[in-house]
Amino acid sequence: MNPKVDFFFNKAKQWKEELELMRQIALDCQLTEELKWGCPCYTYGKSNIVLIHAFKEYCAYLFFKGALLKDPKGILIQQTENVQSARQVRFTSVSQIKKLAPALRKYIFEAVEVEESGVKVEMKKTADFPVPEEFQSKLDKMPALKKAFEALTPGRQRGYLFHFNSAKQSKTREARVEKYVEQILAGKGLED
Repeated sequence: MNPKVDFFFNKAKQWKEELELMRQIALDCQLTEELKWGCPCYTYGKSNIVLIHAFKEYCAYLFFKGALLKDPKGILIQQTENVQSARQVRFTSVSQIKKLAPALRKYIFEAVEVEESGVKVEMKKTADFPVPEEFQSKLDKMPALKKAFEALTPGRQRGYLFHFNSAKQSKTREARVEKYVEQILAGKGLED
């Protein structure tokens, strides 16, 4: 156990018993416990294997390369259609975790094997994502914006495209594009 991670478990009001059990299962698998993104993260070597999350409706293991795991129990969940690599296993009770504990250990060991093998999740290319017409129109009118957008990292480009495309109405997409023009020109991502 890493004392730096204790605060996460100590501050938990909801899911306290569930989170402690999840922690024990991960530690039983000989992983290193670290604190990353404010959450307990279990690593093998320098690779992230699984993270513990706590939400209002459930607590979860997040397998970083869950898309590459076999899922004989059918418990891995893709949080949204845009998530390409990670998969969650969600829990709402201690009994659920206890029942799945042997399978969870197998999933963790398989995730370590995936890391050792060097296999990578094949990510979609930025070109595979649609450019909303409202943004394309702005790119066509502003060569500097087009150049700045193309200079962004692929992840930042995808972040903007996801954000712009998630609006259902054209008016909202236009407003989002306008809001981020200066940030794109400054070479910054959506969350920078």
